[in-house]
Parts: sequence; structure tokens; C-alpha cells
Amino acid sequence: MAFELPKLDYAFDALEPHIDAKTMEIHHDKHHKGYTDKLNAAIEGTDKDGKTIENILNNLDMDNKAVRNNGGGFYNHRLFWEIMSPNGGGKPSGALAEAINSAYGSFEDFKEKFSSAAKGQFGSGWAWLCVHDGGKVEICSTPNQDNPLMPGVGCGGTPILGLDVWEHAYYLNYQNRRPDYVNAFFNVIDWDEVSKRYEQNK
Repeated sequence: MAFELPKLDYAFDALEPHIDAKTMEIHHDKHHKGYTDKLNAAIEGTDKDGKTIENILNNLDMDNKAVRNNGGGFYNHRLFWEIMSPNGGGKPSGALAEAINSAYGSFEDFKEKFSSAAKGQFGSGWAWLCVHDGGKVEICSTPNQDNPLMPGVGCGGTPILGLDVWEHAYYLNYQNRRPDYVNAFFNVIDWDEVSKRYEQNK
């Protein structure tokens, strides 16, 4: 069964002014669709056909560039759309807030470290907040379309928050000002969704 491009739960312009409608449209309809189509082509007729994306990435041969790049692109973008909301922003609460405070001291310190991971990722890539078994959280970053589910990326756990820092994610509105885009992202994070993912995977 082929993977399908997920539909957005909000309109392309719903995240403005933080993320503009044209960027959202191109990012979803062109970039994410491209990863989805190429992933399906790469796994068709193989032992990966019919498996979940999580299973595919957990057991990935990292030398299989077609599945690595396009499977990562499919999974990463699906998470990205789902952890943003027009009603986002603010701070996490409950168990997730406690885990963040335990790991980083405060939400402000977490925000600074997550932003540094996103701003400091050389070239294209992602910044992540992951949860490990037992509930400990970790910030990390990966290049290109790699993610923490893949073996040997030096960044473990299950991603519950991801920020795309490829230029296609922000260049139309922010040009080379990646730090401005990273700061704006915090206005659209759906902390309820991130908390739900934390509870499911801790």
C-alpha cells in the first residue's frame, strides 16, 4: 500500500504572518509530494512495501540513499505539519513541561538551546526535540532529511517536535534570515500536539 501525501489540517495562509501561504503551498504540494512519490517508487516491490514508515526508518540501510532521503523527507514533513497550528504558541504544560524543565532548567533555556540547534545546523537539515524511554527529552539536529529514528545518526529517541531548516522552508519570506524564521516558529508550535506525542512515546 503506497504512502499518501497527508492533507493539512489548516489552510495554506493559516500560519501567517509567521509562515507565508506561498511557502506553505510549495513546501507541501511540491516538496513533500516529491518525497512521497519518490519513496513509493523506491520501496515498490521490495520487502519494505506495506511496512510503516517508522519500521522502515528504524531498520534502514543508511547506504540506501533513495529510501533514506525520501523516507526521511516523507516522515519529517508529516510531523512538521502536525505539530504546527494557527492557534499555536505559548508554552508546554503538564508532564512535557516538567521533562523540559528537568532537562534544560526552564522553558526559556530550552527555547534558546533548541533555537541554537536549528540556527547552527550547517546547510540543510532539521532541529528536533526527542523523547527517550522513561520520559527524558533531548534536543539534537540532523543534516538533510535524516532523523532520530534512523540508526547511527547520533541523535536517538522518538521525535515529538521538528523544525525544518532547509531553505525551501523559509526563503521566500525570510531570505537568508534563518534566525528570524526560527524565532517565528515558536508562535505556531502546537504544544498540545507535542505533549500528546510525548505521552505516547515516553
